Amino acid sequence: MSNQLTRRLALLDDDAHRGLLGQGLRGIERETLRIDSQGQLARTPHPVQLGSALTHSQITTDYAEALLEFITPAEHDIGLALHRLDAIHRFAYAKLGDEMLWSESMPGELPSEENIEIAWYGKSNIGMLKHVYRRGLALRYGKAMQCIAGIHYNYSLPEKLWEVLRAAEGVQEERRNALRDFQSESYIATIRNFRRYSWLLMYLFGASPTLTRSFLRGREHGLEELSPDTLYLPYATSLRMSDLGYQNDAQSGLRPHENSLESYVTSLMDAVNRPYAPYEAIGTKKDGEWVQLSTNVLQIENEYYSTIRPKRVIRTGERPVQALCNRGVQYIEVRCLDVDPFEPVGVSLETGRFLDAFLLFCALDESPLISAAEGQVHARNFARTVKEGRKPGLTLTRDGEEVPLLEWADELVERIRPLARLLDAEHNEPGVHEASLEQQKAKIADPARTPSARVLDEVRALGSAAAFGLRQSQLHAAYFRESPLMPAEEAVFLEQAAASLAEQAIIEQTDTGSFDDFVAAYNSSTLCGNHS
Repeated sequence: MSNQLTRRLALLDDDAHRGLLGQGLRGIERETLRIDSQGQLARTPHPVQLGSALTHSQITTDYAEALLEFITPAEHDIGLALHRLDAIHRFAYAKLGDEMLWSESMPGELPSEENIEIAWYGKSNIGMLKHVYRRGLALRYGKAMQCIAGIHYNYSLPEKLWEVLRAAEGVQEERRNALRDFQSESYIATIRNFRRYSWLLMYLFGASPTLTRSFLRGREHGLEELSPDTLYLPYATSLRMSDLGYQNDAQSGLRPHENSLESYVTSLMDAVNRPYAPYEAIGTKKDGEWVQLSTNVLQIENEYYSTIRPKRVIRTGERPVQALCNRGVQYIEVRCLDVDPFEPVGVSLETGRFLDAFLLFCALDESPLISAAEGQVHARNFARTVKEGRKPGLTLTRDGEEVPLLEWADELVERIRPLARLLDAEHNEPGVHEASLEQQKAKIADPARTPSARVLDEVRALGSAAAFGLRQSQLHAAYFRESPLMPAEEAVFLEQAAASLAEQAIIEQTDTGSFDDFVAAYNSSTLCGNHS
């Protein structure tokens, strides 16, 4: 255990500070495609009974019109967040009619590109901005990519904890915003450690070793055939997070520097402002219609597809990077988790408990700066794990040497154990975090117990990835429909839906100025002023 981790653990285990860990927050965003009873992509608009995709805080759409996104409020305990997520699912199922929610990250059989609708947010300037951004994504990545779903895990530690650490470690300079800057750089350090160790999450929780042939749209792939409609890699954990997922040439050289918040922001803003010749050749308009927001490497900063992001809640009209510049990092968003097809809500309580211990470890352990060469090693370890993580004898690179993945995984879980115990000391259910570690140890001892191995077994038995996805979707649909929400709970959701529709109507009625001017103002907004 590193000296820093030992010191910080002792500090947080002190009676005066022990309660701090219970004050952190976590929330979940779950993406899921609407499908018809045959497992085909739903061609219907976003159900109005769910509310406005533009303004609803818990139920929206992501890229495709059929790709729902459910967002829980931030909670002090993952169990509460999952309870909220479960309720959102039950409400949605009460309004979906014959449709269901797809159970996996990778889509089933997809229609042709022209038959995949891009998400629509109404005719207001902000609604059109969101829609045109997605038109640009379709142009740059293809629409099949806009049907991939994932689990995003939002995580923060209380500001008071950073204050305690800063005081204990003698970082006492009295300049303005010193605490805010310490907190921001501590989250950036957490992200560096996440880069070092996130391959472990792909081994333990990757659940997309197969995909349907229709997803690839004729692209070169190097996959093996499992059946006429299903492709796979025998030892893959997460094809979603491989080079077959959400990537393209323009982003391939983009590696924001995570050695400081300033360098991260600077490299992202460079990409938002740097022209890219193939996009310039297309232009922003075609026959007078907007097709993308800009012709730069990224249209907006959120287009950068990363496994983890530093975040801050944005204010009206503010861009994500402006929020980071002006007020610092507030939380991190983990974006590499596959939807778990064996869980009705897409993620299990044990996964959440393990993530809490894993992310606390990343936050408290020493986190040296990462050189460009080291960054390439971390990316390669991650890439190896997503494509062949269960391969017998697979090695990863650590400190210039090759070490067996399973050996390193076991060591890492043991390094995380003291953090799990610390979390358990404050939890009302004894031993739950440490028990989640034991579940992960079992997957390391026996790769057949990983979600990716289990999915592959099921797909082989059924002969088709699409058939497995449909079966799980049907099982989950029955689970939610058999026990609908209590009337009082449903009334709260109905009220939220009505309020969101009313809010969208007001936005559309009070809009002023042309969309062209709105985009120009958005693109030229001062991204980062003086943020000392």
